[in-house]
Amino acid sequence: MNKYKETFGVDISKDVFDVNGSVCGYSQFKNDTSGFNLFLKSLSQDSLVVMEATGYYHYRLAQFLYKSSIPVSVVNPLSVKRFLQMKLAKVKTDKSDAKAICHYGLSIEVPLYNSLTEVQAECLQLFRLMDSYLKKRTATKNKLHGEESLGIPSKYVYRSLQRDLKHLNKEVKGIEERLLALVKQEQQQQLSLLTSIPGIGIKTALFLVVITDGFTKFEKASELCSYVGITPTIRESGSSVRGKSRISKVGNQKLRNLLFLCAFNACKHNRACKALYDRIVAKGKSKKLALIAVANKLLKQAFAIAKSGLPYDENHVSVLAKV
Repeated sequence: MNKYKETFGVDISKDVFDVNGSVCGYSQFKNDTSGFNLFLKSLSQDSLVVMEATGYYHYRLAQFLYKSSIPVSVVNPLSVKRFLQMKLAKVKTDKSDAKAICHYGLSIEVPLYNSLTEVQAECLQLFRLMDSYLKKRTATKNKLHGEESLGIPSKYVYRSLQRDLKHLNKEVKGIEERLLALVKQEQQQQLSLLTSIPGIGIKTALFLVVITDGFTKFEKASELCSYVGITPTIRESGSSVRGKSRISKVGNQKLRNLLFLCAFNACKHNRACKALYDRIVAKGKSKKLALIAVANKLLKQAFAIAKSGLPYDENHVSVLAKV
């Protein structure tokens, strides 16, 4: 049951944000400091503001309201979308989106937002930038491969792409070094603990620490697995529908991809993960499904290690991971 006097749903974009209050109704404000202050004047201390995670646009308003002691919740846009689908909503405008987010906040117990430290905020910015560079690097590699397949008809184009690739490699390396330096300031112990797990490298450990705020965002391993999106979804209905089990894919795609890559190494060097992989394959299941299960296992091991404060021990980590 919603315990707040009034709940506000916020749909935020580059220039403005639309607001729908459960009591006062609809209004719109500029997405800048003046708009933030005007919105703040309409709020009481027992109000709840709910907004979708929109990459960049929600961050400033969420931070502003948090520092003004207003309860804020930043929710997954996909969760709101599915909520709308259940309500069979057909109209989609900024105004209707704000109203839908408001109803979502009234109907569901939403988690409260915690302000980021300067280090955490910079780390998230660095990860977004690195993700952008990695996509560009992949595209550049594909173009280089294409030129090679053509026999390099234009040496100028080929050399330009090579320079671009060299620059991107340099930028990615610089970001990784900056990330490592920042996380070591606050979470050196957790980095050491996570990288003690066979299969988890420094890049995945860095991402885990940043994305979970040092594992403070989650109380249970199952919550973290759901956030990452590597929990299985079952597709069955009556006696006729028997779909394949799939992962939910609701959550952080970058972390999910990193864990999937880690699963390959874990199958070789992590005893519990290797046993799980062999057991699933022996049952006739696909190797991909077995690797997804290993990624899930790795994430649970990481959660157990981070929460216990103890380094990896193959004789005890499986017991901890079940807690």
